[in-house]
Amino acid sequence: MYDTKYSWDKHINSCINNYILRGSNNYSDSYIYSYICGQSRTRSERGSSSKRTSTKGSDLKSSNVPYSKINICEQCGYHLKMSSSDRIELSIDPGTWNPMDEDMVSLDPIAFHSGEEPYKERIDFYQRRTGLTDAVQTGTGQLNGIPVAIGVMDFQFMGGSMGSVVGEKITRLIEYATNEFLPLILVCSSGGARMQEGSLSLMQMAKISSALYDYQSNKKLFYVSILTSPTTGGVTASFGMLGDIIIAEPNSYIAFAGKRVIEQTLKKTVPEGSQAAEYLFHKGLFDPIVPRNTLKGVLSELFQLHAFFPLNPKKIK
Repeated sequence: MYDTKYSWDKHINSCINNYILRGSNNYSDSYIYSYICGQSRTRSERGSSSKRTSTKGSDLKSSNVPYSKINICEQCGYHLKMSSSDRIELSIDPGTWNPMDEDMVSLDPIAFHSGEEPYKERIDFYQRRTGLTDAVQTGTGQLNGIPVAIGVMDFQFMGGSMGSVVGEKITRLIEYATNEFLPLILVCSSGGARMQEGSLSLMQMAKISSALYDYQSNKKLFYVSILTSPTTGGVTASFGMLGDIIIAEPNSYIAFAGKRVIEQTLKKTVPEGSQAAEYLFHKGLFDPIVPRNTLKGVLSELFQLHAFFPLNPKKIK
């Protein structure tokens, strides 16, 4: 549609101007405004900008969210693991969360049985341990008043592995968002496809990607992928890397194959830190690195920039 650089520049500037006029009185302090308009011009300035990647000291103290809720070390800014329920509570406005497909459970489709324990018993154990039915929670809610569809993976449930239930729940969420014209957020935290379901787990990669193709290419809707630690395997190789905007948390471990697997297979040493978010960011693998305490505001700005506005304008934060 925009086949020249001039057309693209004009279109982008128009979007930014509309965003500024429609919503934010404090746009000059906005994360997205700074990111797009280049207030931090040099690499050294970007490194010192607390709005980009830093979560240390005073930056954390500017957040109204208690440290216990966002699982960030107050002293060093390290991002600890976080449950899917806590992530939903952090991102979604109180009283607006509507879960989807909560009762969907795996039926052990290939009757997998290892030398340790039957797959069904393993599923039962993690259901009791986490209170979840499988490794993802999906649903709808409001983010600073903006209606959204969101799926959050949970590494505590079998390493966030993607089986047929995870794939089906995410696919249904995408289809619902497509029909309702909602922006979509998928928070990734996974060791990859679930081996206990064989090729059925690998099929979820194609199924989800197909649903996203309709959502993004045919309906022209907006999908944000959030990569948390760890994001690996089939999730990285499919919907994790298909976002219109791909956000990573600081210090996240992001890869396809893990360090040990690569070294054992190729008989070569993987350089330390080469699968960390900060290293991959400089290689252009994703867009910004956003700390947890600013994530909700960043998502709100992104949605408004893409013409998704709060049901109640007073909800803008």
